[in-house]
Amino acid sequence: TLAGLTLDVIGLHAAFAERGRAPRGILDVRHFRVDGGSQLAICGPSGSGKTTLLHLFAGLERPQRGIVRWGEVEVSALPDHGADRWRRETVGLVFQQFHLFPGLSALDNVLLPLRFDRWSIEPAMRARALKLLERVGVHPEGEVMTLSRGEQQRVAVARALLRGPAIVLADEPTASLDRETARIVADLLSAMCRGANATLIVTTHDPALASRLD
Repeated sequence: TLAGLTLDVIGLHAAFAERGRAPRGILDVRHFRVDGGSQLAICGPSGSGKTTLLHLFAGLERPQRGIVRWGEVEVSALPDHGADRWRRETVGLVFQQFHLFPGLSALDNVLLPLRFDRWSIEPAMRARALKLLERVGVHPEGEVMTLSRGEQQRVAVARALLRGPAIVLADEPTASLDRETARIVADLLSAMCRGANATLIVTTHDPALASRLD
């Protein structure tokens, strides 16, 4: 199993280039390790580079220099198609903007990532999607845009966990939710990752969410 992957970041430097100006350094990380199966909150003010760091961890962006390694895989050195495949097989992503598709049911939104590489959905994966939606408390057949924001975020969490990923990366997953809904989403995300021994890294302004993690 891939569960419990350890993250090592070595000599990482990332800069942001503005037109007509010299690149501005955003991140400079000498060495950083996250043990496999642990849960980490990355906190800091807006503009401090939290989302960029998460994208570097996911291989969605590349550093100007340095290494991002999960287990034995140096993600920062993978070609684009290799990074895409590694993400599909290894990472569950939860975005602040939920990226759900209107006109589809909650169930079809959870199953959507599987449509990118197969024509038909295996019964076992459909059953897993139904079980995840039951766990997060969302009816599978409801059209997703009729759901509350909290329910939509819970659908996004279920989708991220569908393949049983070794890594879950969540960008401000409670930012647009009221306090009680944020608590429910935070508890679900943490508990479900613990149950799967997945490594969870979250960016957040929410001290209540941060306090739940290692």
